[in-house]
Amino acid sequence: MENGMDTAQNSSPLSSLIFMGTGCSSAVPNAMCLIQSSDPPCPVCPQSLSIPPDQNPNYRGNTSLLIDYCQSDGKHNYILIDVGKTFREAVLRWFTFHKIPRVDSVILTHEHADAILGLDDIRAIQPFSPTNDINPTPIYLTQDSMDSVAVKFPYLVQKKLKEGQVIRRVAQLDWKIIESDHEKPFIASGLQFFPLPVMHGEDYVALGFLFGQKSKVAYISDVSHFIPATEAVISKSGGGQLDLLILDTLYKTSSHNTHFCFPQTLDAVKRICPKRALLIGMTHEFDHHKDNAYLTEWSKREGIVVQLAHDGLRIPIVL
Repeated sequence: MENGMDTAQNSSPLSSLIFMGTGCSSAVPNAMCLIQSSDPPCPVCPQSLSIPPDQNPNYRGNTSLLIDYCQSDGKHNYILIDVGKTFREAVLRWFTFHKIPRVDSVILTHEHADAILGLDDIRAIQPFSPTNDINPTPIYLTQDSMDSVAVKFPYLVQKKLKEGQVIRRVAQLDWKIIESDHEKPFIASGLQFFPLPVMHGEDYVALGFLFGQKSKVAYISDVSHFIPATEAVISKSGGGQLDLLILDTLYKTSSHNTHFCFPQTLDAVKRICPKRALLIGMTHEFDHHKDNAYLTEWSKREGIVVQLAHDGLRIPIVL
């Protein structure tokens, strides 16, 4: 995968997918593992104290994907899915490493902290203007998410200053409302996205996204079970086989009421049957090297290539 997808299509402009974060809401390492000893000791989290993050695939920020979309004219647009609590850290680590110069648009899966609390930090990657006289970054989100963001970040939503209010430098954002309906696609920075509504707990709908024409990719970061219509759209037996499925897996052995865990994730991968799957959203229960060794054997048995993704992973792809 790291060496490219669908190399036969290399005559087309090459885009890429860059994993800004592949961890759970609290990220990895788990802080409790570092400040309190456990018996037995955690085999994953203490590595963060001795191994640089760029050499440690078990160091995981909040789930986030950057799409480096190369259009037919060779121009690159940069589309970011989710800006969580570790967004600034991801910028310092992976934008610099992969030479990402900007973000052209942002798409939000939902309005939980691990998806939106980096919205304020978008100003750090926008041109400096003490009067906020810059082009705003488009932010695509549902109306429910917009309502929540307006409460959490009123100063990012405010259209104009109140009388006597002083100008403060804040992120300049252009809010774009999308619908939770796979039949109502939208275009962000030249790339078409189909919303994929999924259940994130029994009382809450989050979005995944389907994108790409030459290579079909589905990104689903927060899911506890599939809405039948959504699964049909992305399954081999329904809407046609995906080239890549990027899918949530929180815990390794137990279950959770708002996320897929490892057994559910693998069952879903078998049902959907993509050509390849990369897993995200992992807690510190997962050891990247050991669990990918297990998944290598699983992949041989099932005929579907599945691996854990890691922060900083870059996948060349033709979209």
